[in-house]
Amino acid sequence: MAQKTVLIVYAHQSLGSFNSAVRDVAAKELSKQGYRVIVSDLYAMNFKANSTQDDIIGDLENPELFQYGEETMRAWMKGCLSDDIKAEQRKVKEAELIIFQFPLYWFSVPAIMKGWMDRVLTQGFAFSLEKMYNNGIFKDKKAMLSFTTGATESMFRPDGINGDINVTLWPLQNGTLHFCGFQVLAPQIFWNPAHCPLAVRTAMLQGWHERLKGLLAEKPLTFAPCEFFGLNFQQGFLLLPQVKEEQQSNTYGITTGHHLGKPLPPDNQTKAHSPDD
Repeated sequence: MAQKTVLIVYAHQSLGSFNSAVRDVAAKELSKQGYRVIVSDLYAMNFKANSTQDDIIGDLENPELFQYGEETMRAWMKGCLSDDIKAEQRKVKEAELIIFQFPLYWFSVPAIMKGWMDRVLTQGFAFSLEKMYNNGIFKDKKAMLSFTTGATESMFRPDGINGDINVTLWPLQNGTLHFCGFQVLAPQIFWNPAHCPLAVRTAMLQGWHERLKGLLAEKPLTFAPCEFFGLNFQQGFLLLPQVKEEQQSNTYGITTGHHLGKPLPPDNQTKAHSPDD
């Protein structure tokens, strides 16, 4: 049986950071379990964050009006993407699980990691209108966010000053990972480690180590399936009338994003739930 692969896409500038320690715990434990662990250390690689014409080798289809998505899709089909993109796409293809390890910047990923997503997850390779969400290209792969915050957990509660962490995570987990088909595992959040005592940071790392022992067997987060929607432009990709009717009696919305004007389902983007929850 071929050895299974885990890819860690890592973004932190410092060798001595807590993120670095989190990455090392994951690499060591998953290697111990028999996985081949690949780390894309984006800062060490000097990975290019901006999406430009340089990402395409050869002539453009429409040089007068450069459209990055269309041009990179064609280049992917012809094998004409830049070497750095092709190298990362090979890693993605090989990986059963991708862990994105980073410090939370402005409620999102650092620019260099956003650039990785913009450039590596090209149309055709990672998604299409026919292959997206639970019908997506990477539906047999898992992905997750593992990140540190500069804020306390209470600040990201629904009544906290930063608002509900589930809302913060929705664009990344649904709009990027799940959109490409990934089964999204619950995020690993390290709350405010820079201002925690050493004993607390040690306990955080130990908790991560314990979780890693069963990580690949975890249930993914719940998202609204494509079958709930009209999947063409005539139907507007809108929730089907019968689904709306079925949802009327439910206390909560379907997901954090598809709330239907109802209270958000608790912990929708932070914990996996069984269908009966």
